[in-house]
Amino acid sequence: MKAFFRSFFAAFLAIVVIGAIIFGIFAWKISRKPKIEDHSYLVVDIYGQILEYDLPADIVDQVMGAKYQTLQMILSNLEKASVDDRIEGVIMKLSANNSAGYAKLHEIRRGIRKVQKAGKKVYGFSDSIDRKTYFLASACDSIFMAPPSYIIFTGFLTTTEHIKGTLEKLGIEPNLHRIKDYKSAAEMIIRENMSPESRENREWLLEESWDIFTQTLKDDRDLSEEKITELMEHALFTAEEAKESGLIDDLLYWDELENMLKREQDKKLRTVSMERYDQVAPGKLGLKGKKKIAVIHAQGTIGGRKSAINPMLGVMMGHESIAAELRRARIDKDIAAVVFRVDSRGGEGLASDLIGHEVEVTSKVKPVVVSMVDVAGSGGYYIAYQASKIVADPMTYTGSIGSISGKVNMKGFYDKLGMTMDFATKGPMALLFSDYRNFTKEEWERFTENHWDDFNAWLSDVAEHRGMTFEEAEKLAHGRVWTGRQAKANGLVDELGGLDHAVDVAKELAGIPAEDKVTLVHYPVKKGLLKLMFGGDKTFDDSIHWMLYRLIQEDLAETIRLFSERPAYFMDDIEIK
Repeated sequence: MKAFFRSFFAAFLAIVVIGAIIFGIFAWKISRKPKIEDHSYLVVDIYGQILEYDLPADIVDQVMGAKYQTLQMILSNLEKASVDDRIEGVIMKLSANNSAGYAKLHEIRRGIRKVQKAGKKVYGFSDSIDRKTYFLASACDSIFMAPPSYIIFTGFLTTTEHIKGTLEKLGIEPNLHRIKDYKSAAEMIIRENMSPESRENREWLLEESWDIFTQTLKDDRDLSEEKITELMEHALFTAEEAKESGLIDDLLYWDELENMLKREQDKKLRTVSMERYDQVAPGKLGLKGKKKIAVIHAQGTIGGRKSAINPMLGVMMGHESIAAELRRARIDKDIAAVVFRVDSRGGEGLASDLIGHEVEVTSKVKPVVVSMVDVAGSGGYYIAYQASKIVADPMTYTGSIGSISGKVNMKGFYDKLGMTMDFATKGPMALLFSDYRNFTKEEWERFTENHWDDFNAWLSDVAEHRGMTFEEAEKLAHGRVWTGRQAKANGLVDELGGLDHAVDVAKELAGIPAEDKVTLVHYPVKKGLLKLMFGGDKTFDDSIHWMLYRLIQEDLAETIRLFSERPAYFMDDIEIK
């Protein structure tokens, strides 16, 4: 009995201590107020995972002090820096190890332009730059690198992975139906290489990306297409070589950059981190208006009811969660219009339809303007086309109006495991979706007929909402993927631009004068630490799932980068190439 009480009180004491630590961290966090000194530089760190918006739950990050970057935080901070007299300039701390796609980088470039338009300098500083990161760096007034840094400046590449042979070895046989030839996602398991249609689609995307990339570098760094091609033939640059070739401006260590930028009377450079500056309310800087526009963020794989974190798939967009935010904005009389930010490769068809329906219902009450980010394809386009207007970045990937459905026959795999199944049925088609056999001829005919019926109903709806005939829409569908610029030309989107332009379009549709400022209200509203701790939802589960996902996505990716791109120093003169 004594041992029991000792164990009980020890456990109780541990809980009290842990609770006190958490409460202390929380109290310290909420007591901090952002003190921004005059002549400060905002440091924007482009590194690691860059989400479009905050996660569904991030209690572990909040308690432990870790912070992932979001595009919204970056854009908001750059906008505030452009009007904040205390901010003298911006330092973009750049790394090739970042997850942002070209559309996200395009939006950050626009944020940099706001700061420069306000007469403030933006400096790029990096330890490693690849072609994609250079696309962002070129927007800066100057680019600096530490002497031991490097640049990998190669041509564009798109790669497809195929596991058809792997599945055959495992005894797994796909029974997939795709609509149609350009829906290349299915080729991962049904082919050993790209189909001609997939290659054609990828090549026109590469052509478009190359055109935008080369024109951007010509405008920013006066590098002609011929010069860019010549530099890519060299491919691997030391920092010194990068300076000599005109890719960067100078070689500096971080302390030397600080010494260059600090004021003579200061002992060190005054800097402000992204996290600290994020606490400065836009309204305190005059970035607020009487009218409100809701910005609803829809990111991740579409599936399930509630937005959450899946350890394998990452951020999940639940249809009930997104629909609730749309209804919330729809019934709020203070919300004049909605900007619906979509950053999704798609997912479940039913969930996509339910979200798309809520978009349409809302658009009949007040303007809904879709703002596409890196990707808004397949289900990502499904949830977008029923809005009042669609705005895409020129480098957004969108379209992919097609469908994949089916099952896999696992019998061969079960045989290898020595596992068998037996069945008792009543009524026809009972084994339609059994993973113990292939579809019969009759089942396949019924299944594909139903699949085409569903798809054609969707395509008819797309045609109606986009002002096309079915035949015109069909020429853009069957899995074809387009850049935002191509989608504007073929009628799948209305205008080109980022969040700022989408807000301007929403203002126009809502009858708000262009010169009037508006207040942006972001949904879902970020939960505070106490709400996260005691909200009674799956917050802890989601936070742990996110930690696992980030471990796999970031740490493994960094390990691969270490062994594939950088010189490594080990014992016995082992060289890793």
